Amino acid sequence: MSPTIKIRWGLALLGGFLAEAGIFAVMPIALQFGDQAPLYVIPPTCLVMTFVFGFWVGRRAGSRFVLHGTLVGVVAALIYIGLTLGQTLPLAYVVSHFLKVLGGMAGGFVASRQLKQGASTDIERAAVV
Repeated sequence: MSPTIKIRWGLALLGGFLAEAGIFAVMPIALQFGDQAPLYVIPPTCLVMTFVFGFWVGRRAGSRFVLHGTLVGVVAALIYIGLTLGQTLPLAYVVSHFLKVLGGMAGGFVASRQLKQGASTDIERAAVV
């Protein structure tokens, strides 16, 4: 068993904040297409933004990729929950919180797979040389 690997909290917080900022940046664009447009645009945006920043954080964390990606999604969800505490939200926004966590997890997973794939490629190159 390996020694305890630290969780990069600062990186996870930054990733969650940047993901949520990206989601907020899409809102004015969505509103140009009508009041109901955000209900259709924001959920997939949540998934994509947290995937991107979950991947980014996972790559930089160097370990526990899925955990770090998940933390990005949780932070992003908590930011929005904190901003809207006590307000009634459309179901699409509630679902978006789950999509944030799922997107972050997926981003961390892809980061881990990419790193493992890159490591095996490096080993194969070293064996050929």
